[in-house]
Amino acid sequence: MASTVTTEPSENSSAPTRPGYGQLLRTRGAWTFLLPGFAARQPFAMLTISIVLLVQHTTGSYGAAGAAAAVTGVSMALFAPYNGRLADRYGQRTVLLPGVLVHTLSGLTLTALALAHAPLWALFVAAVPTGASVPQIGPMVRARWGVKLQDSPLLTTAAAFESVTDELTFVFGPLLATALCTAVDPAAGLVTEAALTLIGGLLFAAQKSTQPTVALTGHARVEHVSALSIPGIRVLIVTFLGIGSVFGGMQVSLAAFTESIGEPGLNGVLYGVFAAGNMISGIVCGAIAWKTAPQRRLVVGYGALALAASGLWAAHSVLVLAGLGLLVGMCIAPALITGYTLVEGLVPAGARTEAFTWLTGAVALGQAAAVTIAGQLEDRFWGGAGFLVPAAGTILALATLLTLRSRLAVRPRSRTVARGVGHRVPVTVD
Repeated sequence: MASTVTTEPSENSSAPTRPGYGQLLRTRGAWTFLLPGFAARQPFAMLTISIVLLVQHTTGSYGAAGAAAAVTGVSMALFAPYNGRLADRYGQRTVLLPGVLVHTLSGLTLTALALAHAPLWALFVAAVPTGASVPQIGPMVRARWGVKLQDSPLLTTAAAFESVTDELTFVFGPLLATALCTAVDPAAGLVTEAALTLIGGLLFAAQKSTQPTVALTGHARVEHVSALSIPGIRVLIVTFLGIGSVFGGMQVSLAAFTESIGEPGLNGVLYGVFAAGNMISGIVCGAIAWKTAPQRRLVVGYGALALAASGLWAAHSVLVLAGLGLLVGMCIAPALITGYTLVEGLVPAGARTEAFTWLTGAVALGQAAAVTIAGQLEDRFWGGAGFLVPAAGTILALATLLTLRSRLAVRPRSRTVARGVGHRVPVTVD
């Protein structure tokens, strides 16, 4: 039996006991998709906060702003796995090209409707294609790492590196969106997000040589078994829903808190501190040669996240909130990294993009629900009431994880369906 994808021995077989970022970044061909991938995923961190700030400005309601952002998030969560499945089956470029065009046009339409003070239902209509067409760059980059590093100790390092990259975007994205919306124009955040999506997405789609190969034979149905049919993925989806509740609750609640104290410009700074904590812990997590089983790491790390998130609602000063936000951020990265690492062992290679998009979609869905609920709490109760949402979301997810953690047992490598049979012919799809 032979793998449908081969890699150079220097990329895998010589990996040291303690793989590091230096060796990872020396992987042949990595930079060809890393740089455009970073540019293309930047708008993802700008979308929700840009919608919240624009719609809140035009309607005066955090509830309406949260609802509009939630429709976008739900739409993305529903369509992301389908987009991932299409990318696994037909190639990433085939899905990306029309996707970035649709997202750009629908995002600009949503902006125009908000500025025209269109009714809320009209914003919802425009938000659906905006969310459905969000380019799934992060999962696509992770799938490319999986091809380059299959069975390598560097896979955990790559998962950590991608988490750090994601959080780097969540440091700059909200800061950029907030600065544009408050200092330039309320619509500037969404307009910039649409432009960056178009430019970055097209540049990433142009990197054809590093795409995962696609088997176009009668046996393709074996390769493309749904990732959702794997019990461990369903457990991870619930886990990532809780993480999404942290992102959504923080975005709305920080905006409301800083406005309530008369310092709206601090919103991006506080969210940047939160994301910086995530990034710092992600760097450390990827530099450690872990000996503990990933299932155990996930349970311990998620318990710490739930504990830290439970204290946010009690913060009544900027310094205390910044400190707690930093701590919460530092607890998120280990959970994300471990979850993405488990995918490599749970899911056949031919379904990994779909699996990654299920997790990304779960974060978006959790974020959408949190934005909606937190917005209602902020409108009806005290400034900062929305921080109750991350506490509740992570506690419920932790209870599910503790109950079903046995389903995260990694399948034996010898039974990897995606390694295939010899008569499957790998075909590179442009």
